[in-house]
Amino acid sequence: MSDFKTTIGLEIHVQLATKSKMFCRCNNEAFQKEPNTTVCPICLAMPGMLPVTNKQAVEWTIKTGLALNCEINTLSKFDRKHYFYPDLPKGYQISQYDQPLCKAGKLEIRNEKGEAKTIRFNRIHLEEDAGKLIHKNGASLVDLNRAGTPLMEIVTEPDL
Repeated sequence: MSDFKTTIGLEIHVQLATKSKMFCRCNNEAFQKEPNTTVCPICLAMPGMLPVTNKQAVEWTIKTGLALNCEINTLSKFDRKHYFYPDLPKGYQISQYDQPLCKAGKLEIRNEKGEAKTIRFNRIHLEEDAGKLIHKNGASLVDLNRAGTPLMEIVTEPDL
């Protein structure tokens, strides 16, 4: 085993405290609210509903990318990541895959000895959160208040 060196990359989910959710105008302050009270037809994936991107979430993600020395893509897009989970009402998550907002960043840090280490960032992209399951008295209940919350995902290279 001495031939192996452990290297770790991180995938960090940052819940953005915007006033509204990622793709609708629902209140994004769903923490400790009664279940399923901060939802709308867009959150619930009703037929015919069209999402509108949260401008503030995009701006905050670009600012984070600039702070982490990333390249900011002039063309970015959202994709559907299809999977089934009980608290994902659409049956897919709106996320970014091949054209994220930010890519190829880096940040220099120093350890306690003052030695420099560069942490590279593969990408920073936006996606929406799923809801949550509440397990109570032998049953599983679904709370969709969190569904659609903007998440900024920061992905490092395996530099740690």
